[in-house]
Amino acid sequence: MAFIVKVPGINGLGKTNGCEKAGNAILESLKEIHSNEQGIPIDVSLLDLEEIHLDNENIKLSNNLIYKNSLEFFETKSKVIFLGGDHSITYSLGKAFFEYCKISEKKPYLIVFDAHPDLMPVMKEPTHEEWLRGLIEQGFPSENILIVGVRNSDVEEINFLKKNNIRVIDINRLLLNIEDICDTIMEFANKKNSELYVSVDIDFLDPSVAPATGYREPGGLTSRQFLYLIQRINKIKNLKAIDIVEINPDKDEYLKM
Repeated sequence: MAFIVKVPGINGLGKTNGCEKAGNAILESLKEIHSNEQGIPIDVSLLDLEEIHLDNENIKLSNNLIYKNSLEFFETKSKVIFLGGDHSITYSLGKAFFEYCKISEKKPYLIVFDAHPDLMPVMKEPTHEEWLRGLIEQGFPSENILIVGVRNSDVEEINFLKKNNIRVIDINRLLLNIEDICDTIMEFANKKNSELYVSVDIDFLDPSVAPATGYREPGGLTSRQFLYLIQRINKIKNLKAIDIVEINPDKDEYLKM
């Protein structure tokens, strides 16, 4: 069973306030799911849970705590699921994953499912809009990164993608043949002597099925398509970690009904 860690970190310049509540909201929602699609019972009380306790008023300290704790988890757990928080947490998680791979002499691979590439110029403490660029500038090999589902990029980000030869599967290509693209994704990830980290921004999905986020981008995946994709990803043998970010319970219209 995967080890689940709540990481309630936010650094979105005030735009992502509420995302720190996502971990608890996700676990509460799981109580309504009694089994998976294969008929295997789910008991939330049996999950192996941890939380990295953060002070979102001190971003530098929070980033250090995320890095230190997640590095330990990478070294001691076979598979980890991180529940954000906004996408800024993936900067520190990604740095720890990169360090873990260097220590274990493995090649790091990163797949990001996101409507945006998150490659704006980096601030001192990377926010949710430039965490990936910050990670690359810290040394994460850009040739080992795949971004899937992009459908709204700034010109600055487009130029950075081209300059660094970062692989992108845009939303049109994904939806044209999701089964073939899953084959492509698995081929990208299944490399010898490697470890895989997968980051999922909830705005990857269409806002009609996932409205609880701050940056809603029309034209994303349905919940059925997303489940198919995740089920395929879960079969990748070298999958080390997954994070799920940018869920904001304060913007969940279903809960307000």
